[in-house]
Amino acid sequence: MPERAGSRLRDRLAACDDSGSGAAAVIMFALLFMVLAAFVVDGGLSISQRERAADIAEQAARYAAQDIDEEALRESQGRNAPINYENCPSRVHEFATRSGLSAADVAASGCVSASAQQVEVRIRLTYRPVLTGLFYSAPLTVHGTATAESVTG
Repeated sequence: MPERAGSRLRDRLAACDDSGSGAAAVIMFALLFMVLAAFVVDGGLSISQRERAADIAEQAARYAAQDIDEEALRESQGRNAPINYENCPSRVHEFATRSGLSAADVAASGCVSASAQQVEVRIRLTYRPVLTGLFYSAPLTVHGTATAESVTG
């Protein structure tokens, strides 16, 4: 009789050896899925923020280039429309402020170069990742650059 109880115990232990291995696999796949989802979501957010920075830079460059030197335009009888390029930094700052950028991003944005024919603007955007922020909490920065020209004719 004691030998039967021992064999039953061995049978039960042998049957219990694999218990929990399915749960471990499910947990591993769930973690892998979460990591991949985080990279997909935050990768899309990064692309979106870069496009937004480029869009704001294009608009800010056009806004700065619209400040035409009217006196020089009159003197050239409409043939030449020079930009008031000295005003470029203030116009970019004004546009960036009205666009809702943070104070730090407004301060880091501005004119890269400016002349009577064209202005080049660089806009900085800072954002926090959504899902990877659980592992990496520092804000990320993207830039957008655009050029606008004065065209006559």
